[in-house]
Amino acid sequence: MPEGSSDLADGEPLKDSAASRDFDVFYAENRDQIARALSLSLRNPDLGAEAADEAFVRACQRWVEVSSFSNPQGWVYRVGMNWARSWMRRSRREREKRPMLAANEFMEDPIADVDLERALESLAPTHRTVVVGRYFMDWSVEETAEALGIRAGTVKSRLSRALRQLAGELGEPGQRHHIPSEEDRLEF
Repeated sequence: MPEGSSDLADGEPLKDSAASRDFDVFYAENRDQIARALSLSLRNPDLGAEAADEAFVRACQRWVEVSSFSNPQGWVYRVGMNWARSWMRRSRREREKRPMLAANEFMEDPIADVDLERALESLAPTHRTVVVGRYFMDWSVEETAEALGIRAGTVKSRLSRALRQLAGELGEPGQRHHIPSEEDRLEF
């Protein structure tokens, strides 16, 4: 293998200093936002942060490939979600084996807006991830679809249902609810 290149198949870290700097910039610019998005989607800040870290390690190992994607943020988010889901399945199996030891494993870190947190929790996970991708991550419909591995039409329909539900959860009784359009953004 030529000097300065990385062996992506073995998952070795970047050796090329220019590629390493590019990854460092990508990491610095995106780590906190992706960790927060994962935390919102997973409803667990610690798991979201750990999932982001795991995903960024994998992105670093494959940076030459990942950096060529149209939405590398989306790739990292999706890898983080996949890692977290696998972790939660393993954890659930362990708790079933040892139910007395795993009563309260996690401390929840509340979002500043308690009503918004409660409303997001009421969404189905598939709808919550679409809302987080579209509004918190500020991805286009196509970028959200790519990141989640679903079609753009599915993103639109899930988003529409989720926004109607959020409007009902967050609005005053008897008040006409404003459902955000593509130009609107939810405040997180």
